[in-house]
Amino acid sequence: MLRSLCLTVCLLAVAATCRAEETVKVFVLAGQSNMQGHGVVEANPKRNEGKGSLAWLAENDEKGGRFAKLRDGKGEWVSRPDVHVSYFDRRGPLQPGYGHKEGFIGPELGFGQVVGDAFDEPVLLVKICWGGKSLAKDFRPPSSGGELGPYYKEVTAGTKEALAKAGEWFPELADRKLELVGFGWHQGWNDRVNQAHNDEYEANLANFIRDVRKDLDAPGLPFVVAETGMSGREEKHPRALSLMKAQAAVAEYDEFEGNVAFVGTKDFFRPREQSPSGQAYHWNNNAETYYLIGEGMGKAMVGLLKEK
Repeated sequence: MLRSLCLTVCLLAVAATCRAEETVKVFVLAGQSNMQGHGVVEANPKRNEGKGSLAWLAENDEKGGRFAKLRDGKGEWVSRPDVHVSYFDRRGPLQPGYGHKEGFIGPELGFGQVVGDAFDEPVLLVKICWGGKSLAKDFRPPSSGGELGPYYKEVTAGTKEALAKAGEWFPELADRKLELVGFGWHQGWNDRVNQAHNDEYEANLANFIRDVRKDLDAPGLPFVVAETGMSGREEKHPRALSLMKAQAAVAEYDEFEGNVAFVGTKDFFRPREQSPSGQAYHWNNNAETYYLIGEGMGKAMVGLLKEK
């Protein structure tokens, strides 16, 4: 009896040790309003017959692909218990509704589906984003000189807080090791509309990547940058073209080879007649667009991690 009890205690101790050694893959998703997400979830017949909403996409996904699988047989949105989301005071399993407010999605939904499928370990997505913020001022990194951006500090502090408190926020993760493995960035509108900010965007983005890695003690942390391509292939404005060129250029730096990826988004644009609105700077509120941005970022991230 005593021998059996000792054996049980030992097995439990080994199991606890193994669980403590298991990791949670943590990804930060940062930026401004388009990282927050303005993709409409529920269909509104008065808004272009519901076209471009996530519900419309799921209902019209005849091949049972990426959108139909987001709902169960009763038409309810499915949550993923293996992918957790922390977006300031909103926390829970991945499902539609983690956009700038409930009823909307951002890139997190498509991103979470991709990385959730790619890893056996649990995944934690930490969204740290605010609307109307520039890289030149609000997110300004230390290496760019001048006044340090207050939201740069918020991004690094928020990431550290998430790594420290994830076990408290998600009790099922309490015995696991948190591993910061990737950083996603989708931002640019406020720099796109300001010529001075536009001119220094490339340098600021490169400094942002270097400084975030330094301040989070994460050398070589994989970064994925999603293009600010809100008007699609028809975009002609010189500041918009310049900013997108700057975003792509950073990923081509020798020092960032294999650890920074650029995701083109122009082809994810959907015109207003296929969307819930004509709000171009928020991708016309099209849920397909936001999902595809996240999916593209997720695939790029998995590719970087395989290289690493």
